[in-house]
Amino acid sequence: MAADVAVSLSVLAVVVLLSDVTRRLMVRGLANTGLSPYAVELVSTFQLCCCTHELKLLSESGGIPPQLALTLTYVTSVAHGLTFRGAVGNPCGALEHAYRARLSGGCAVRRIACQFAAAAAARAAVPVIWGMGMSGLHSRHKLLGFRCVSAIHASLPQAAAVELMCAFAVQTVITQTQSVEEKYRVHAVAAAITTAVYAGGGVTGAVFNPALAFSTQFPCSGNSFLEYCFVYWLGPLLGMMSSVLLFDKLTTAFSRKSSPLHLPQRTKKQA
Repeated sequence: MAADVAVSLSVLAVVVLLSDVTRRLMVRGLANTGLSPYAVELVSTFQLCCCTHELKLLSESGGIPPQLALTLTYVTSVAHGLTFRGAVGNPCGALEHAYRARLSGGCAVRRIACQFAAAAAARAAVPVIWGMGMSGLHSRHKLLGFRCVSAIHASLPQAAAVELMCAFAVQTVITQTQSVEEKYRVHAVAAAITTAVYAGGGVTGAVFNPALAFSTQFPCSGNSFLEYCFVYWLGPLLGMMSSVLLFDKLTTAFSRKSSPLHLPQRTKKQA
């Protein structure tokens, strides 16, 4: 098991490093074209999906303790947060940016298209890496034809509710830490992701990202395409929307309640 873990850690490190180098080169090469955000989105989502494929294989078939799996989830989430260079890596996040007018509608659609293209590319690339047989885990997975089984271990409404709650929790942390310095904020978001994986991983795998699910969960046997869409696309979308709308309403309500407190002072100053 130790050898398998060492190889998987090496794969994760190489994927992150190569992706970061590629991002830097693309940002420089496409600086004056307006295409660099989409290139960064492609590379970052590819990085996210490849790393998740490796972690999923290691946790499901590698026999590692749950504590180690969660630790690796936290560490890789921090690495993604520090290297993404403004990429979202999640269609729900792109829609949230569009809702808040940080992105235009067209830009959000193009970013989502890049995310799904990268997810499909990662889905095709990972079996090539595993096919090299760099570890016993990879070799065994190759002998099984790279097969995987659905991570859904509940009824479809329950599974969708779990994805909804995971997305709600993570989106809430993302929203409420906007003012926190980035080097600290990535740890808060990574902790939220790890907690969501701990809470919902046994029910759905706790993906709460439609593009990531398309790469890691949709190829698995056990459920139909529409069932996967219901759980892994609709659930996270509703979770993100619930968090955004709820806290927008709360912010508006609190601002309305606090504003009359300032009226006497303004009146006094005018007098």
